[in-house]
Amino acid sequence: MIKKFDKKDEESGSGSNPFQHLEKSAVLQEARIFNETPINPRRCLHILTKIIYLLNQGEHFGTIEATEAFFAMTRLFQSNDQTLRRMCYLTIKEMANISEDVIIVTSSLTKDMTGKDDVYRGPAIRALCRITDTTMLQAIERYMKQAIVDKVPSVSSSALVSSLHMVKMSYDVVKRWVNEAQEAASSDNIMVQYHALGLLYHLRKNDRLAVTKMLNKFTKSGLKSPFAYCMLIRIASKLLDETEGGQDSPLFNFIESCLRNKNEMVVYEAASAIVHMPNCTARELAPAVSVLQLFCSSPKAALRYAAVRTLNKVAMKHPSAVTACNLDLENLITDSNRSIATLAITTLLKTGSESSVDRLMKQISSFVSEISDEFKVVVVQAISALCQKYPRKHSVMMNFLSNMLRDDGGFEYKRAIVDCIISIIEENPESKETGLAHLCEFIEDCEHTVLATKILHLLGKEGPRTPQPSKYIRFIFNRVVLESEAVRAAAVSALAKFGAQNDDLLPSVLVLMQRCMMDSDDEVRDRATFYMNVLQQKQKALNAAYIFNGLSVSIPGLEKSLHQYTLEPSEKPFDMKSVPLATTPITEQKTEIAPMATSKLPEKLAPSRQDIYQEQLAAIPEFQGLGPLFKSSEPVQLTEAETEYVVRCVKHTFTRHMVFQFDCTNTLNDQLLQKVLVQMEPSEAYEVMHYVPAPSLPYSQPGSCYTLVRLPDDDPTAVSCTFSCTMKYLVRDCDPNTGEPDDDGYDDEYVLEDLEVTVADHIQKVLKPNFGAAWEEVGDEFEKEETFALASVRTLDEAVGNIISFLGMQPCERSDKVPENKNSHVLFLAGVFRGGHDTLVRARLALADGVTMQVTVRSDEETVVDIILASVG
Repeated sequence: MIKKFDKKDEESGSGSNPFQHLEKSAVLQEARIFNETPINPRRCLHILTKIIYLLNQGEHFGTIEATEAFFAMTRLFQSNDQTLRRMCYLTIKEMANISEDVIIVTSSLTKDMTGKDDVYRGPAIRALCRITDTTMLQAIERYMKQAIVDKVPSVSSSALVSSLHMVKMSYDVVKRWVNEAQEAASSDNIMVQYHALGLLYHLRKNDRLAVTKMLNKFTKSGLKSPFAYCMLIRIASKLLDETEGGQDSPLFNFIESCLRNKNEMVVYEAASAIVHMPNCTARELAPAVSVLQLFCSSPKAALRYAAVRTLNKVAMKHPSAVTACNLDLENLITDSNRSIATLAITTLLKTGSESSVDRLMKQISSFVSEISDEFKVVVVQAISALCQKYPRKHSVMMNFLSNMLRDDGGFEYKRAIVDCIISIIEENPESKETGLAHLCEFIEDCEHTVLATKILHLLGKEGPRTPQPSKYIRFIFNRVVLESEAVRAAAVSALAKFGAQNDDLLPSVLVLMQRCMMDSDDEVRDRATFYMNVLQQKQKALNAAYIFNGLSVSIPGLEKSLHQYTLEPSEKPFDMKSVPLATTPITEQKTEIAPMATSKLPEKLAPSRQDIYQEQLAAIPEFQGLGPLFKSSEPVQLTEAETEYVVRCVKHTFTRHMVFQFDCTNTLNDQLLQKVLVQMEPSEAYEVMHYVPAPSLPYSQPGSCYTLVRLPDDDPTAVSCTFSCTMKYLVRDCDPNTGEPDDDGYDDEYVLEDLEVTVADHIQKVLKPNFGAAWEEVGDEFEKEETFALASVRTLDEAVGNIISFLGMQPCERSDKVPENKNSHVLFLAGVFRGGHDTLVRARLALADGVTMQVTVRSDEETVVDIILASVG
């Protein structure tokens, strides 16, 4: 009896795949049928299908079994069944890499390729090229040339695409087929022309002049194939990007002319290319935007979607350019395709004026429940961007976001909303209380641990400084009673911050802490006991060090240092100053989240850039006694981009030394450089101690050489220095094609740009979430204050940016953002000076004719205070 096939079965996918439970051994057993006479085409077809299915599912075939099956299959060439023959070609392509002696079918394939039957010729060419190696390519070269210019389009296309694959294997042989490819490029068939253009481009893509000539030729003569036009547009925009050509370039004129092509695909490709140009002005954008505007009213959903999606991207950089399309976009809000409607509304949010915000919000709320989470995230991101643009509208946004928080949705969606609310709270101090209230309500019923801990962390940071901090305690303590271990631990940490900041709440917090000490989880108990003991001391310095501002060290670095300490038993206690600092400050995540699936597995902490440098330097014997790496700078370019040698320098700071790592690239293919080092002449009392040369620099393979410099002991305030740098090396000329160098060489040198060491190279950024507590903790023993006039600076924003980049310290409590229409501002900066000295700077700025700045510096070392004030002066 045949089982009734149910629609539900089809959806669940259980009965829909006839090959679901295939066994490799059974299939290979069945393949013996290939040897039977006469050949049964239907059965053989079915078995070949099974073999290809298994290969595509990733099933591993051993070399012997694959070779046996392959040889059995070669007998099927005796059959004249068309479908079976083409299935054989497919199997040959799939088994080309795993079976031995596949070359045995070359003669059969060559016969089919040059035969009368057009159905066989194209697939035979593709199969033959898959099994051919460099040595055999010469033998089929004549056939390939004929096939490229064949009158039958399928044969010509097969030959062109196969040639494209073989460019990787033997470029020089395929290059000889250029004339045939040129001929194919003038074919009337759209696919042949497209494939020929692709092959011509790949043969010339490393030669900019040849690509330019090819573009000129085809842009003048015109093409029949819309696919080829799309490819030409892409090549032209890539070339424009590399040469940084502007609006007056003939390439740009060509792309713009494609906006008037009769094929929609070409028009869209041209508009997309113009939109994605890096330095595109509003005037250059205008024709592309007007074409996309026409697409918005197209009856084809795909075109409407493409237009809206592209306009959405334009709106991120040039919102004013899209304003003209607002009417068309508003018509799309009611589009039956929800994806188009969502993109239309988010584009309007980016381009809309302040007055239209309320109306748009009403329109979104009417359909937000009907769209998928992925698009909801897009809407939230658009709202977040709008909040930054119109801060006064935060109350409307906040109400809308809180309603969205109550709706059903997945983790990504909820995370986007929480991040958006957090960014509104940080940007607009007056929205803090409403935002915290919405988040408190959300964590009462939040199933995502990550979000609950994030919100508790924010409550601990912002809650104690609100006018009525006590109202948040209930929400936090509810988490201790009701939630999982991770959330309970986060709640305990948040409670401690309330107790440390507010003396009148301290007794209540201590009572709650005592209850937490009875918790079933050891992490929660440990935290509660620790905070209880710190809070009972009632010392501001302890609160600052252990509750408000945590450790600012690199976690992988700490793990490594502790492991090292356990391996070498020592009487000395473990020194925290030996641990490298965290390079990137742990700031709140911004709302730039890509809609993506999150894995439930905890992520492994990736080593930071500095941890990687630490390992690389520790492996060099000359640098082993330098101690832990304190800071690595961003790379500094010491040559122009287009020169024969490209050199960039990374400055590594240690406690008493600096190591300069020069990453050098040789861009000349007729030279091999050996014993490469960079000689440095310091302007101050810095002493060059050692050079570690790069043994050899072949063409376009980067290598590194190092220079070790000792910082001056006698004058610790000498932190700035200029080095004149010269690269010295031994040159050996070599053959550009083979890379074989000559036996003898000659010494040469190349002058590089000067390298500056500034005060910022001696200071590592450190984030202090609670600057006031850190200020009290460092104390005023070595406090110094000076006033400076910044005559050349015209705005507070510019002054703040200059100070931050000059000192290389971390702005705290969002003090790097200057509120609008203010004449005065206070900037808080935190960092650690090399040697592990905490350093804090408070800069009061006032705007009059220029900017006047009163700088107060605190540190646990007087020299550091003097260095900072001297360098600012």
